[in-house]
Amino acid sequence: MLVGMIALVLGAAFCGAALYIQVAEHPARMMLDDRNALAQWGPSYARAFNLQGGLAVASGLAGIVAAFLMRDLTWTLGALLMLANWPFTVWGILPLNNRLKAIPPDSAGRESRAMLDRWIWLHAVRTGLSGLAVLAYLWAAAS
Repeated sequence: MLVGMIALVLGAAFCGAALYIQVAEHPARMMLDDRNALAQWGPSYARAFNLQGGLAVASGLAGIVAAFLMRDLTWTLGALLMLANWPFTVWGILPLNNRLKAIPPDSAGRESRAMLDRWIWLHAVRTGLSGLAVLAYLWAAAS
């Protein structure tokens, strides 16, 4: 059961970080002018990518181990939802991230702001996936 709790805690940490970005950091960023919003997004994204990437993988792997040890597919569901953040990020968000990173802050304007507006909606998918993973883990832990 310990490995399941590890999956849950790591998944909740990922979800909390994603939710913080969703409801606090990005809305505050968007109150800045175009140049500073883009300039702040770059280093923030780089730091969050490292943190969240590791949490998603560790939580997902722990969930798979928990499913194997406890012979409960609910842990597998949580793990798959958590691990789904990786392909979604690579194929769904990374192209936009690369376009944003290619814009020098001095060239920021309506286009970069519109891209940042789109980015947060894509990021909401990651928040949702991790929230569903945490719910699956909680369901498994309660069974």
